[in-house]
Amino acid sequence: MALFSSLSEKLQDTFKRLKGKGKLSEADIDAAMREVRIALLEADVNFKVVKKFIANVKERAIGSEVLESLTPGQQVIKIVNDELVNLMGETESSIDFASKLPTVIMMVGLQGSGKTTSSAKLAKTFKKKGRSPLLAACDIYRPAAIKQLEVLAGQLEVPVFSKGQENPVLIAEEAIAYAKNNGNDIVIIDTAGRLHIDEELMAELKNIKELVDPTEILLVVDAMTGQDAVNVAETFDQNFAITGLILTKLDGDTRGGAALSIREVTGKPIKFVGMGEKLDALETFHPDRMASRILGMGDVLTLIEKAQETFDLNKAKEMEAKLRSEQFTLEDFLDQLQQMKSMGPIEDIIGMIPGLGKQAKNLQVDEKDLVRTEAIIQSMTPKERANPEIISGSRKKRIANGSGTKVQDVNKLLKQFEEAKKMMKQFSAGGQMSKKAKKKAKGMFNLPFFK
Repeated sequence: MALFSSLSEKLQDTFKRLKGKGKLSEADIDAAMREVRIALLEADVNFKVVKKFIANVKERAIGSEVLESLTPGQQVIKIVNDELVNLMGETESSIDFASKLPTVIMMVGLQGSGKTTSSAKLAKTFKKKGRSPLLAACDIYRPAAIKQLEVLAGQLEVPVFSKGQENPVLIAEEAIAYAKNNGNDIVIIDTAGRLHIDEELMAELKNIKELVDPTEILLVVDAMTGQDAVNVAETFDQNFAITGLILTKLDGDTRGGAALSIREVTGKPIKFVGMGEKLDALETFHPDRMASRILGMGDVLTLIEKAQETFDLNKAKEMEAKLRSEQFTLEDFLDQLQQMKSMGPIEDIIGMIPGLGKQAKNLQVDEKDLVRTEAIIQSMTPKERANPEIISGSRKKRIANGSGTKVQDVNKLLKQFEEAKKMMKQFSAGGQMSKKAKKKAKGMFNLPFFK
């Protein structure tokens, strides 16, 4: 299931009925708002937030901008989109950097929320932007917490300041001194968590806060816990005046209640969202883009950013030249496939494409198919990848055995490759697809946007 899939589907069904009407009455809007209210409550959005949201939308929707509009259904969707953006924070909230280095970011949260992993992800985000982060291991209680941070930091080639089981308050203080002496402009303090909020935990965190005076206090919460995440956020904010939040496991949250409630309840912005387990799966939270995805309108900007981070521009130009000269090989096909996989789960990528909406559910993208395709190509010799036409029956058997697949799978891949090559050549040449080509594309990829 994709991000916000349940809520998104219900909202899209509601608005589809509105768009089918030439004129809207107050009764139509009342009926639609009842359905929106139910959808939000089922998505585990805080009931007070739902009440205020519906009131705001309804107040605008029964005004002249909708009732006298030539496209009233679209106007209602625009209003809902605007109010969703307002609910989640209007604009992205970036990290505040200290005027006097280093910038100190204190990570807080309950045990199991993903705090240590998020600390490492945040360090990677800063490193990619040319900064020099230092991770401070101040979770001295959880078994292997320090080791976990060190392993993650080792993968990123980011330094960790650790003094074992010593006083975490002093570790935090010494980490900042170390950063000043070693040119680290950001210190990320990974503090201890508990299975629940208790006085001992709060006292320790308050002591660290008072001593190091952090620039940012980021609360890490698990999006999949829904209203529990909102309640935790409220309690931590009352105790520490947090500056922002990181929502983890948002990619696994089909409801979205936490993301839609936290800003309104706490008044504090979501700054980052965790969209997977990999160390690069931390995204800046953009309320406008998230609202667009919830309403099935895609997220082109995030899609472009992911592509820019993943795809090599020089390689792309080289690929276009190969397509034009008909030199595109299975080796190139494999390279493109691997780059696409590194952008994230295919289901999420499809969800960012505008216009698909509910139809994305029908694509039935199976990550195993991509793995199978990789295995088949990797079981070929370099000569076979460059010249697939030489792949005879006996070669197909060898390739199938080597990749753990069937000869039919090899045949299917070779056929898809030839069709894809023709289609991509047509696109690269700036040509228009014929109806026959579109029909082939739809059959090959089962993509409803080839109409």
